[in-house]
Amino acid sequence: MTINRRRFLETSSGVVAAASLGSVAGLSACAEAPPDTSLASSSGGHGQEPFVGKPGIGICDWNLGPMCDPEEIQNAAAADLTGIQVSLGRDPDQILLRNPALQERYQELGREHGVSFHSIALGMFNTHPLADEPRCAVWLVDAIDAAVALGATNVLMAFFGNGDLRYRDAQGEFVNESAGEFASFRLDEEKVGSVVDTLKQVVPRAMDAGVALGLENTISGAQNLEIIERVGSEWLKVYYDLGNSTGYGYDVPTEVREIGNDRICEVHLKDWSTPLLGSEGCMVDNAAAAAALADIGYDKWLVLETSGREGQFMEDTRANVAWAKETFRVG
Repeated sequence: MTINRRRFLETSSGVVAAASLGSVAGLSACAEAPPDTSLASSSGGHGQEPFVGKPGIGICDWNLGPMCDPEEIQNAAAADLTGIQVSLGRDPDQILLRNPALQERYQELGREHGVSFHSIALGMFNTHPLADEPRCAVWLVDAIDAAVALGATNVLMAFFGNGDLRYRDAQGEFVNESAGEFASFRLDEEKVGSVVDTLKQVVPRAMDAGVALGLENTISGAQNLEIIERVGSEWLKVYYDLGNSTGYGYDVPTEVREIGNDRICEVHLKDWSTPLLGSEGCMVDNAAAAAALADIGYDKWLVLETSGREGQFMEDTRANVAWAKETFRVG
């Protein structure tokens, strides 16, 4: 179903509608109708087609260098990477990817170096939670529009730090209600309800743009599926992080199979124990994770969230790319 601009504004409330109308200062990227997903309009209005390569091994821009810096693209290519997850901005005062000139520079250098921009990241939600701050919905609309301009297929919405969706008790501790081997944390139902309400308003924009919204957080796969069910849209998916899910105590292979390929928009690769993936002492059971991803027919990007050892970015990233290709059977 395609929803037009008038219907979107009628069915969206408050800040999201204001963002689409451009009534918040500086939101020129939100002032127009939901973007057409054709190649002609997905180039930010400059008549150039973004380079969109087949899924391979990408990296988060905060691991590559300064966030929102297209001049780092050449270093990604030199490290054997073919994709970059680009941050929308560095903080609320530097939402840099709204700038059409910056989008055009990404497109130019992406084509030159054969690097795609498969995802837009909203890490600002960690310090400015979507559950608490209305302006976050504006950034989410910005991110959808930026994804269209750069040819990205999804927007990562982070829920860590201040944005954590788990319940805290009177001592500020998270409550693990599981008596078994794997974790099951109690959710903060007020925060979850607020996030669900906001996503219900924004997801028509994402659907119209052909951009998935990805939940990356500290909660279980089953709890993420419940949120997706409550929002009621196939355009809301899980951004699955193998390192995070292992570290928070979840059964990664089982979760991957339960969530399934259609409801995972992308996967982060990292390990909390070592920057060299697959090396001795790794916390993540990557062989089991790779088998689970193969079982569901996972066919999207694998994204490194590691910079390697200090001062050895190029050497370690090339090694991580080669390891990921072999382990996860990426051509």
